[in-house]
This record gives sequence, structure tokens and C-alpha cells, in this order.
Amino acid sequence: VQLQASGGGLVQAGDSLRLSCAGSGRSFSNYNMGWFRQAPGKEREFVAAINWSGGSTYYADSVKGRFTISRDNAKNTVSLQMNSLKPEDTAVYYCAASISGGPYYVAQKAIYGYWGQGTLVTVSS
Repeated sequence: VQLQASGGGLVQAGDSLRLSCAGSGRSFSNYNMGWFRQAPGKEREFVAAINWSGGSTYYADSVKGRFTISRDNAKNTVSLQMNSLKPEDTAVYYCAASISGGPYYVAQKAIYGYWGQGTLVTVSS
């Protein structure tokens, strides 16, 4: 599956932004999807994930209550609604796809075999 992330931009603290990830291929609904982010000089970290059906979602503690992940399998898209943005949310955001899943593994980069190109989110204070 090929992934294309979009929706990044420059916003102020407290603003909202919605990222989208478009997937190619008819098997998109077979994949568990995740969002990761990488700030300058830091490791890529888990943000959120959603299982293949959309019935289960997972979040990093740092974004819980502010970010919402969702998917539309009919449109081959996964979205990340980001509210109450903070300067520390500044990063390049990547969407990723994995055949594997489950609550114990979704935060692990290694299970994701497909990655989008990333979209930059900058939050000014």
C-alpha cells in the first residue's frame, strides 16, 4: 500500500488542524493504521493508531483527549484531528500501515511496513 499524508501547516497554540492520509490499493481496509511524529533532533514517536475496522483506537498519553484518529475505508483514508495544539506538537507527522496490530504492539514502529512521506506541523506559541 502507498500512503500520502497531507494537511500540515503553521498554526498558533490552541488552534486545530486535521491531517489526512490517503492510501492506494484495494486492500487498504486490511491494514491497521498509525500516526507517528518526529521533532527535530528526536526519535520518531507514536501518536495514535486505529485498527482495520475503526473499532479500536489508541493514543499516546501526550495527545490523549486532544487528538482523534479516524478512518474511512470506503475512501481509503485515515485522519488525525488535532485540537488544542501546543508548541511541543511541532513535528513532521507520518502515517503508517501495518498488517499486525493489537494494543501491545501498535506503538512500535517496527510493525509498520508502509510509511507515508510526512507532513510538517508547526505550532507557534
